[in-house]
Amino acid sequence: MRYHALVPAAGAGSRMGAPAVQPAPTPKQYLALAGQPLIWHALRVLCATEAIADVFVVLAPDDRLWPSALMESLGTKLRVVRCGGVTRAQSVTNGLRAMTTELGDIANDWVLVHDAARPCLTVAMLEKLIAEVGADETGGLLAVPVADTLKRANGEQNVLETVPRENLWQAQTPQMFRHRLLLDALTTAPHVTDEAGAVEALGMSPRLVAADISNLKVTYPLDLQMAEWILANRGQT
Repeated sequence: MRYHALVPAAGAGSRMGAPAVQPAPTPKQYLALAGQPLIWHALRVLCATEAIADVFVVLAPDDRLWPSALMESLGTKLRVVRCGGVTRAQSVTNGLRAMTTELGDIANDWVLVHDAARPCLTVAMLEKLIAEVGADETGGLLAVPVADTLKRANGEQNVLETVPRENLWQAQTPQMFRHRLLLDALTTAPHVTDEAGAVEALGMSPRLVAADISNLKVTYPLDLQMAEWILANRGQT
């Protein structure tokens, strides 16, 4: 049994308001963060984690921005497959199939799916996820308990109700599941927004592994500044 990482990186990151690159905005995974592309930080930690055998990056077939020479510095674990889909779920599904093509029968191996736009992951978080989920046949994910008061709004942004936050968690990545289970789940529920949602659709209950808010996802321009501050003010692994 082995551990593999899979990073879907075929998205455009339209909410970032990225600077223009003809003929389209720069996908957020290639925006500069602390002197490197955003995705480089996420890949560096995955490649540096001893337990992970290989790291698959799923790119769009027409991606011309992938910095091959720079990424080669991360070592031989890194593998690029150009089979990204329109949605995250499609990219992950295509990536899982590409893994089988390259590696053979890995049905019972673990796959850790990580966001290209989460650059502040640490080796310690990864090792905790692997340790806590490894004995759970369903799988699990990094997450943090919801701390803020939640409001449900109508279309005019008026409050409809306050939502109790007890037992609510904010999902993060990596999300870790057996290869065959995850592929079956995404085939059954292709419209989910994360891998755990697909597994839940099969009637299973993934394990939540407590992380912290530093493992943020870069979605808006201010998030990029926050990520740079985090990387500059703590050990990066």
